[in-house]
Order: sequence, then structure tokens, then C-alpha cells
Amino acid sequence: MKLPDYLTRDADGFIHLTGHRIGLATLIHYYNEGLSAEMLACEYPTVSLAHVHKVIAFYLENQGAVDDYIARCEDEIERQRLGAEKGPSASELRTRMETMRRATGP
Repeated sequence: MKLPDYLTRDADGFIHLTGHRIGLATLIHYYNEGLSAEMLACEYPTVSLAHVHKVIAFYLENQGAVDDYIARCEDEIERQRLGAEKGPSASELRTRMETMRRATGP
């Protein structure tokens, strides 16, 4: 997918709005949830309304490719989530805190 100058792909393949850390997938997610361009510009005040309109127009003109990109992003997020080590349970954290309290005294 060839990107216009108002979208940038970083070295890891993440597509974001040029000059911002806001991802294309994030903006399009909220757009598909029903937020208008004006609402998105209010949610992201560092992005001009014109920039938001350009990104939405790009999405509508390249919907299949953008949807494929978003699906790959979601798959990668799920892969990383499943591969992450499980953290301690609330019960384990309480036990650790109690152990630390006893060790440091009253």
C-alpha cells in the first residue's frame, strides 16, 4: 500500500499520522465506531480537522488494503498477548505485600 505524505510507516511497519504518534488503525477504529471527523479532531486536538479528513478519505479509497493492515495489527497484538508471561494474581500480590510489611516491621 503506497502511503501519501500525511501518513508514515515506521521501521516496524506501524502506520501513523505524519508528525504524530496516532496510529492509522486507531483513528479508523474510532471512525468505524461512528465518530465523525469533527469528533476525531476533538479527541485528538493536535491533529487538524483537514488531516483527519485526508486520513478518512485515504481509508475509504483503500479500504481493503487498510482493513488487511488493521487485521494484521490485531493478529500481532493477539500473538503478543498470548505469548506474554502471566503476572502474579491479586492473592499473590497481597501475600508479597504482607511479607514485605512483616520484614520492615511496624
